[in-house]
Amino acid sequence: MSFVITTPLYYVNDKPHLGSVYTTIICDAIARYKRLLGRHVIFITGVDEHGLKIQRTANEKGIEPKTHCDEISEIFNINWKKWDISFDKFIRTSSKNHELIVNEFYERVKASDDIYMGVQKGWYCVGCEEFKDNPENSSTYKCPIHQKNLEWKNEENLFFRLSKYQEQIEKLIHEPTFIEPIERRNEIIKFVSRGLKDFSISRTNVSWGIGVPGYDNHTFYVWFDALLGYVSAISSNTLEHSLEKSINEGWPVDIHLIGKDILRFHAVYWPAMLISAGMSAPKKVLGHGFLTREGQKMGKSLGNVLDPDLLLSKYGNDPVRWYLIKDISLGNDGDFQDKRFVDIINNDLANTIGNLLNRASSMSRKWFDNKVPNNEKISSENKLENFAKITIENYIHNFDIYKLDLAANEVLNLAINTNLYLNDNQPWLLIKENDNLPLVEEIIYNVLESTRIIGLLLLPLLPKLSSKINEQLGSIYRSEIPWEHQLKWGLLTTNSSLPKPSPIINKLEYE
Repeated sequence: MSFVITTPLYYVNDKPHLGSVYTTIICDAIARYKRLLGRHVIFITGVDEHGLKIQRTANEKGIEPKTHCDEISEIFNINWKKWDISFDKFIRTSSKNHELIVNEFYERVKASDDIYMGVQKGWYCVGCEEFKDNPENSSTYKCPIHQKNLEWKNEENLFFRLSKYQEQIEKLIHEPTFIEPIERRNEIIKFVSRGLKDFSISRTNVSWGIGVPGYDNHTFYVWFDALLGYVSAISSNTLEHSLEKSINEGWPVDIHLIGKDILRFHAVYWPAMLISAGMSAPKKVLGHGFLTREGQKMGKSLGNVLDPDLLLSKYGNDPVRWYLIKDISLGNDGDFQDKRFVDIINNDLANTIGNLLNRASSMSRKWFDNKVPNNEKISSENKLENFAKITIENYIHNFDIYKLDLAANEVLNLAINTNLYLNDNQPWLLIKENDNLPLVEEIIYNVLESTRIIGLLLLPLLPKLSSKINEQLGSIYRSEIPWEHQLKWGLLTTNSSLPKPSPIINKLEYE
């Protein structure tokens, strides 16, 4: 059975920002974890390319919308490869197979008698691609997100009967696992309790979009079109593009990971549309928070926007991944602080995990002929083994409930306790007397074995750093053996060669 996870389909008005990098890294870690558990994963990402905003952006640049979309979508595709994102499907909503799915879906919804012609009047934000609810002083009202004046719309649109699904949506959103975290669920419950209103699914003044069958001057509203990208992506690499194909191969998705600003579309409008089309709602919608910098909202006017390309080139993938995963509780807002970033990377990855590996492998090479020592148990109780077992249990529990920050902290705590074990036992003093050799072998083996498990637990979080630990222990991960089996204590091969240690991560300098 497939495990399907999606990022939002990113709007191609600009290149990826730190927020989209954050979402995609979290999805990547979850996808990698599920693969390690033996699940068949379909990790979907891609771009949302239609709508008035894109049409205007292209016009301002003096190019065709398709040309603009080709340029930006390729930047996204290349960026995710630079960030080592293990996506399985990259969907573009301008693709032909997506258009086929949208048309088929529309016919299903139409057959449910959920489409009708009406007039849409109201104040519209082009940036949000949505109507705003009766703002005061509307002629001068700015969108709180984009800080641009709203535009008055009065046009004939096709509408979807959202109000028809009031009871079904109320029941769905009260399910404790459907919307997370609970703060987001409460927001949606409050919104739905005010009564669902039908919404328009077509526009008449937007040429850059998918045409509505039977209506020459109508294109589908960008959200009706874009949300279906999750469905069309599933069958995107096959010859047959149909809803049934996508349903059979993975629908419904297990988790939509999105920013909290687009929660309403994913947790209310989207499930209602799916029910209308005779399809299942997604299993979970997880709305994460926003990223700020040094306590301030990021903005071009403030000059404090963090360019993820510069972060990647300056610090590398693993440091940024570790900070975003470990320092932000998924669902809450997060703050990127430059000094805190440097301190966390140096303390956690360089001083704690990197130094542990270097110390243990250096001592083992020096005292045991460049090899892993024998594993003969001398002590009655192995405290480090017991701690590792508890760590693995807690790590798996936290990852299963998408508490990735807590899972990352479990790995770090194992490294901290392994360092303490090494310091408490002081093998560098014990080795001075020959009678202590078996005990020293046991201590060093335990430390190396704990480090092996740390490397395995880092696989979904920091794949590159995990690989470096793997190499320095002479192979800790074998893809042909179930990952969970490899987490059992005592699997590090004794008398196997240890390569010369080298730093697995360099210390960062705060500027």
